[in-house]
Amino acid sequence: MNLRNVAIIAHVDHGKTTLVDRLLQQSGIYRENQRQVERVMDSNDLERERGITILAKATSVEWNGTRINIVDTPGHADFGGEVERILNMVDGALVLVDAAEGPLPQTKFVVSKALKMGLKPIVVINKVDRSDARPTQVVNEVFDLFAALDATDEQLDFPILYGSAKQGWMSDSLEGDQDEKLKLGMKPLFELVLRHVPAPQVEDGPFRLLGTIIEANNFLGRIITGRITSGSIKPNQSVKVLDREGKLIENGRVTKVLAFRGLERQPVEEAEAGDIVALAGLPNAMVAHTICDPSVEAPLPAQPIDPPTLAMTFRVNDSPLAGTEGSKVTGRMIRDRLLREAEGNVALRVRESDDKDAMEVAGRGELQLGILIETMRREGFELSVSRPKVLLRKNEAGETEEPIEEVVIDVDEEHSGVVVQKMSERKGEMTELRPSGGGRVRLVFHAPTRGLIGYQGELLTDTRGTAIMNRLFHAYAPYKGAIQGRRNGVLISNDKGEAVAYALWNLEDRGPMMIEPGWRVYTGMIVGEHTRDNDLVVNVLKGKQLTNIRTTSKDEAVRLTPPIKMTLEKALAYIEDDELVEVTPKSIRLRKKLLDENDRKKEARAKEAEPA
Repeated sequence: MNLRNVAIIAHVDHGKTTLVDRLLQQSGIYRENQRQVERVMDSNDLERERGITILAKATSVEWNGTRINIVDTPGHADFGGEVERILNMVDGALVLVDAAEGPLPQTKFVVSKALKMGLKPIVVINKVDRSDARPTQVVNEVFDLFAALDATDEQLDFPILYGSAKQGWMSDSLEGDQDEKLKLGMKPLFELVLRHVPAPQVEDGPFRLLGTIIEANNFLGRIITGRITSGSIKPNQSVKVLDREGKLIENGRVTKVLAFRGLERQPVEEAEAGDIVALAGLPNAMVAHTICDPSVEAPLPAQPIDPPTLAMTFRVNDSPLAGTEGSKVTGRMIRDRLLREAEGNVALRVRESDDKDAMEVAGRGELQLGILIETMRREGFELSVSRPKVLLRKNEAGETEEPIEEVVIDVDEEHSGVVVQKMSERKGEMTELRPSGGGRVRLVFHAPTRGLIGYQGELLTDTRGTAIMNRLFHAYAPYKGAIQGRRNGVLISNDKGEAVAYALWNLEDRGPMMIEPGWRVYTGMIVGEHTRDNDLVVNVLKGKQLTNIRTTSKDEAVRLTPPIKMTLEKALAYIEDDELVEVTPKSIRLRKKLLDENDRKKEARAKEAEPA
């Protein structure tokens, strides 16, 4: 059977997963009465809740006798490692661009990777039904982007389709009857893929496959997905696994060969070169390993992955409330879980920290690490997490360098002043300012990653929720000096017990609270934000002194201001270097690293005594 392997790449929220939905529906893989789920490829609970794709996934459709393997990829820069790996498996890519927003940083990132690998992308201008759509200008912007990324003449001659994945149609021109376009549906896209995307290049020789996606299955064990480069594979065939350097990892047998057929993976008797398949039965195989016939000596070349830029320390939860809400609390369990995660996620790096009972996890951004923590807490883990810190490096001249990100902010014109001011405070340099239509402007900055930690929430507050920020790793540059962190101190509990409404009411003048009456607190736990710049130890357990004398005020009910609700991302961005976020399956609490007030004073004095 004829084969085509294609990836769908785009910026976040430009409609990749919705497009896959329509391709599946219109290729006839559903029965007439079958229940259809929206965004069917986002199978993970967290993906459904947040409306984002986190893991790359493969599916397959049949069109006029040709099988098209489609890979849906994540749009966030934090999960860029997934996209880089996936492009090894495919021979073509659909670059989706929003007809109103145009190419954004992640579009630039994925297109640069696709062009580097010599792919000839098809550009799809999606969401042309939007009221603020400007497809013609967007096509020009995409062409400029390709030219800026040193595309070859062949790559610059890209085919263009216009359409709306939501309404389920694609067309090669903007003119024409809408009903006619709806009748044709996705047919123009399928036909263009068959015409423009080459059939997979097959090499001669025995069986070889480069592992690209790894997952665990309760019945089959570890499953490795990749594209067969040469030869063929059958169940029970003997194979060996080589790492990047060609060192033998293991010899084994393939227990099952699974091919993608629509939404399901079906066992097949034999898979030929060029097809994308999943193999079971190799417990030590990893991403970027070569699975091959025992006669093969040299591994397949694996693309190098961009290095991580942010690190966090995951440590055992040692607070007084440890072990009361989670079932997995020991350092060994946390260590094993993180090492297992690093096996499947090539953009993560996990190493033992210098502290005892702690692991340092380095990744692409706060979102990627936040998703990992959220997944772990849902599995029953309890842990404490430090503030994200940026990974610095030394250049050849011995100077310290830090990661710089390209930040694109779309904002209403009236709020652009405050955004520019805040970004300059965070050592950001503006490189571009241009109108983006509808009374909005697009601001482009180069800013250090350090300065952007925790800025998302502040940006939404400053712009009344109207700004959209996109960021992407740009380059390493000389260290920019100190950046001011949080300006306010915190309120710290001085005892263990349950918070009392009367005490919280009396403390309202000191600043907004982060806890509610009845919540359990302990010594050293952060219960609120101080209105001044110093930390203050307070008593949230103090009840009203009752006497037998009747008061004239009739003991009015205490009315409290609603507390600040701390989500995981907000908490990670909020804490300072001497604080931790305590994460359990039921709660997210903030605390000081040193719970005892005297220990904190001793450390502060020791810091002051240190020579500058």
